[in-house]
Amino acid sequence: MLNPVNFPAYSFRCEITSMTENTFAEQVPFGTDSFADNPEPRCPCLLLLDTSGSMSGKPIDELNAGLLAFKEELAADSLAMKRVEVAVISFGGTVKVENTFHTAPHFAPPRLEANGDTPMGTAIKQGLDMVRQRKEEYRASGISFYRPWVFLITDGVPTDEWHSAAALVREGESAKSFSFFVAGVAGANMDILKQISAERIPLTLQGLRFREMFQWLSNSMKSVSQSIPGTAVSLQSPQGWAVI
Repeated sequence: MLNPVNFPAYSFRCEITSMTENTFAEQVPFGTDSFADNPEPRCPCLLLLDTSGSMSGKPIDELNAGLLAFKEELAADSLAMKRVEVAVISFGGTVKVENTFHTAPHFAPPRLEANGDTPMGTAIKQGLDMVRQRKEEYRASGISFYRPWVFLITDGVPTDEWHSAAALVREGESAKSFSFFVAGVAGANMDILKQISAERIPLTLQGLRFREMFQWLSNSMKSVSQSIPGTAVSLQSPQGWAVI
């Protein structure tokens, strides 16, 4: 049985990308968010969520409750509400874009259902491409942005080819294109997740404490969005919802 450990203080260097010289006179809106109405720097967060059949029952219910709590936490902070953008990709049988990037007021947590196998590799590759496209939209519209976060949550083993996805994660982390985090629910193959998340040790969720995990994530995103670009940000310890 895994036991909680005292995690060292987390720190994260928040780097912001300057806008390009090619700033449009009329900013391009994205969904219900308009860059013209909200020119604040963006802090994108992509959630890659396992909705395979093994997540059915209590796990998927708690995951859905955690997503609702995540939105509420972000929407309660005036600056995070303007800067943090959330997108969701689920993978259970198929890979599905549940939400494109939206700021908290316009982020509608999906009602996820569990079924099928675990196409994790495909989900990671599609997600990283989605992040790349969003960064291109920021640049094209003259919007500065913090390094994106990608947060993978899974309880299983990839049922598709995942080695190429792991290589893309390593390349992206090395180039500081994004920061990749992994949380394994009971049943997850932590050896494979360690190979996918080469930069950070994957954390194991204690029981079904999705709400506590999403509270930690929302607090982390708030800290990043309120930080001075280029400075290190101390994050709360994940102790209380995670074990390693």
